[in-house]
Amino acid sequence: MEKEFDIQAYMTAGVERVVKDALKATLKDPRESAYMLKFAAASKRASQKRAKSEAEGTHIPPFLITSITSKCNLHCAGCYSRQNHATEDCEAHDQLTGEDWGRIFKEADELGISFILLAGGEPLIRRDVVEAAGRMENILFPIFTNGVYINDTYFNLFDKHRNLVPIMSIEGGRESTDARRGEGIYDKLIANMDRFKEKNLIYGCSVTVTTENLKDVVSNGFISSLKDRGCKAVIFVEYVPVTDESEELAIGDEEREFFAGELKRLREEYDDMVFISFPGDEKSSGGCVAAGRGFFHINSHGGAEPCPFSPYSDINVKDTSLRDAIESKLFKALQSEDILKDDHNGGCVLFEKRALVEALLG
Repeated sequence: MEKEFDIQAYMTAGVERVVKDALKATLKDPRESAYMLKFAAASKRASQKRAKSEAEGTHIPPFLITSITSKCNLHCAGCYSRQNHATEDCEAHDQLTGEDWGRIFKEADELGISFILLAGGEPLIRRDVVEAAGRMENILFPIFTNGVYINDTYFNLFDKHRNLVPIMSIEGGRESTDARRGEGIYDKLIANMDRFKEKNLIYGCSVTVTTENLKDVVSNGFISSLKDRGCKAVIFVEYVPVTDESEELAIGDEEREFFAGELKRLREEYDDMVFISFPGDEKSSGGCVAAGRGFFHINSHGGAEPCPFSPYSDINVKDTSLRDAIESKLFKALQSEDILKDDHNGGCVLFEKRALVEALLG
């Protein structure tokens, strides 16, 4: 009889690996290492909280993704968030306040959530929310930013609150980065990297992986250039097509197998860096880990969604607790109907099967 997949054990092991890698990455920086040791202890306590909830019948994911604003200053080619109308040029009405987000962060800490990814739009537009995050030292906040708004004020904030870790988006070299994000963005990112290194501040980079840049972004040349500039973490995000015309940019099974092998190699050769892939190998995780299995997403209006690529919600954290959101009817249906484990063409199963998600939502 096949042993049932244990999502709690799988996610806990994943958290422990990230924490272990992060500790290794900061050993040469006494202040950063001191914070990471403190966070490792907090992460262990959080894991115990989640295990207690699990025993009582409630599965608490260790990760949360939050889009803290709908506003963005860039128009990146193929942006899924603009395609879903979750990102605009102007701030939308009725978005969560800084106080709302502060409450959510506090509830997350109490539940045992260890990592909260701050996204947008461009999250650095909301300095009030970033400052609220900085005060929650038991939680590590990777901030997914295009890097344009990083200035002296933010450098000081990152120095004061070591749980805030900027993750700057880059597509490879200057040509591919500027082609997708706009002219001059690559040079701004490099200038930021040099200042982070000069100030001994930890930071990372996120890379959207496509069929066009896959080999370049896992190459020793690219990774070594980031390492030399002090980058400590690389988060690879597989491209999810937002139109039929862009499907050729999404990597398939053959590319994914190559990518998995290269990811293993990078972790071995660059053991003082952290490498994470999203959505990652769904076969090893018993299916997609969205919809509360490993994480879920809160949009800028408070809607609790399975994932940023699956913008459907039946509950809002403005009106309820974070615990209630985790147990939403939609999340429970997605888990019980086994959609998260369904066969699909790769990449994001919820995006591919969005008609089924819409049907569950009614």
